[in-house]
Amino acid sequence: MATSGVKLTVADDHVVIDNGIVEVTLSNPGGILKQIKYGGIDNLLELNNKDLNGGFWDLNWSEAGAPGTRGKFDTIEGTALKVIVQNDEQVELSFPRVWSPSVKGTQAPLSIDRRFIVLQGFPGLYSYAIFEHSKDMPGFNLNTTRIAFMLSKDKFRYMAVADNRQRYMPLPDDRVPPRGQPLAYPEAVLLVDPIEPEFKGEVDDKYQYSLENKDNRVHGWICFDPPVGFWQITPSNEFRNGGPFKQDLASHVNPTTLAIFHTSHYAGQDLLLKFEDGEVWKKVLGPVCIYLNSASMGAEAPAFWDDAKEQMNKEVQLWPYAFPASEDFPRKDQRGSVSGKLLVEDRYLNKEAIPASAAYVGVAAPGIEGSWQRESKEYQFWTTVNCDGSFVIKNIRPGDYNLYAWVPGYIGDYKYATEINMTAGSEIEVGEIVYEPPRDGPTLWEIGIPDRSAAEFYIPDPNPKYINRLYVNHPDRFRQYGLWERYSEIYPAEDLVYTVGVSDYRKDWFFAQVTRKSGEKEYKSTTWQIKFNIDNVEQTGTYKLRIALASAHNSDLQVRVNDATENPPLFSSGVIGSDNAIARHGIHGIYWLFNIDIPGSKLLKGDNTIFLTQAKSNSPFQGVMYDYIRLESPQLSLS
Repeated sequence: MATSGVKLTVADDHVVIDNGIVEVTLSNPGGILKQIKYGGIDNLLELNNKDLNGGFWDLNWSEAGAPGTRGKFDTIEGTALKVIVQNDEQVELSFPRVWSPSVKGTQAPLSIDRRFIVLQGFPGLYSYAIFEHSKDMPGFNLNTTRIAFMLSKDKFRYMAVADNRQRYMPLPDDRVPPRGQPLAYPEAVLLVDPIEPEFKGEVDDKYQYSLENKDNRVHGWICFDPPVGFWQITPSNEFRNGGPFKQDLASHVNPTTLAIFHTSHYAGQDLLLKFEDGEVWKKVLGPVCIYLNSASMGAEAPAFWDDAKEQMNKEVQLWPYAFPASEDFPRKDQRGSVSGKLLVEDRYLNKEAIPASAAYVGVAAPGIEGSWQRESKEYQFWTTVNCDGSFVIKNIRPGDYNLYAWVPGYIGDYKYATEINMTAGSEIEVGEIVYEPPRDGPTLWEIGIPDRSAAEFYIPDPNPKYINRLYVNHPDRFRQYGLWERYSEIYPAEDLVYTVGVSDYRKDWFFAQVTRKSGEKEYKSTTWQIKFNIDNVEQTGTYKLRIALASAHNSDLQVRVNDATENPPLFSSGVIGSDNAIARHGIHGIYWLFNIDIPGSKLLKGDNTIFLTQAKSNSPFQGVMYDYIRLESPQLSLS
């Protein structure tokens, strides 16, 4: 393909940016992507959908104080066109939308400046936006914001979101009755009469293709005739909400590709951006990259996917980009770094602190331990710890932060005591820091692995009527539809009983404590039992039960010891969670840790039982996923 300087053509109702490789057309002044021409295809985008077409930024918002996580859908359209940069090497366009009281109630109270960039010689484009809430604006809730690309239905049939999660996909018409049968929620559809018979009997659900932020670097679609790939690349997670383990949508049937910036998915209302009247806030979302690639006729998916991954790595190395023109996006020399060495010391496992190998360490808005997973308004910067415990967090924007960490294999969260003030060019060294995870005494028994996931527990085979063939014999077997229904089938009358020393959590601990179906639309709460033996009970001592949850959805977890009818229970979480990870095949949502004192007087020499009741029972999706459970005996002297 010929490479030339970047050319801009402005007409009354549209603009065209052309670098000789890719030609991009946007509406004027709306800034909606109407056409992307590349690789022998006149338009990679779909313009004939009933509702959403082309490529666009959108958001979902609600009035301050509104319940739930859904509100008004808003496809953001600019009210003016501004040419920010125009030369042979680069064109950057701005499509601003300034809020005013005249649109109160119809538009989210934000001033939004969306930018699009095409560079010389690059097969694709970049986009970012500056969102601003100022002192003259009313309060509101920002529920979701993203970029969506609706790709040509006739061209793009093969989707890839990970090395082992890619396949030919059904057509959008397959999801519509009578070809598709809606299941327990609208996103999940059983394909009963698809256009292509190979998909018959499969479930299609966009949440089956979700990714964690830390893994959501590149995903997209492939057209094999002519051979063209369309890829969404996110080189940094600094602007995404909820931290590295927050899950969100990627690509899915339509064909759709999303660049997600903020949502409440897999978290619930905790992650809504709630603004007060007159609250001053500004955030740069992006830039993200749309990368287009091609191959010779007959090329198979790995040729496109491997090239897209290679480009993703290049984009990561280029971060922070030097080319965005907005002063709100700091360059590399305007950022700083934090380095140190993280050790972990559990005095009942190791005599001295050891390197916290593979731990996650990051800086985020000041708060309490673990507050980063419920944080949305500010920026976060994360890395993983080396095998010797050393770490460097690079390219941190100026601002005030706390340093946080969590260590796989240990419960709880770490927070560095001193707040970090980052300025341009700062290289802050925190030295050797030690995380001491919660611990009162030696372990009597434990269930699971403290890794903030329920993936190690028993995940049943799906109902044969509800199969996604991609996940048959797949490591992510939890992504099959309807697994929550299997609990009632496996335990039709009596709930799960786990015997310490006999049971195996990989086979005998169901991955989610859900409700039991007792009628067409009736559900009952469930009570699981943990049976264990204590040879000698310290009657005057205090035992500690630690329960780490990987997920909770509208649940009340109650704990009783040796008395299933104890009222009130020894412990109640109260109603917690709205992450919906059970329905959305997430295997985890928001992490919770409960530390429960059990007086020795409640325990017996010999056989004991802990009763775990999930007391809420209004739907099939209420429940908890356990991460890890441990019982500690009273503290011993370790001198």
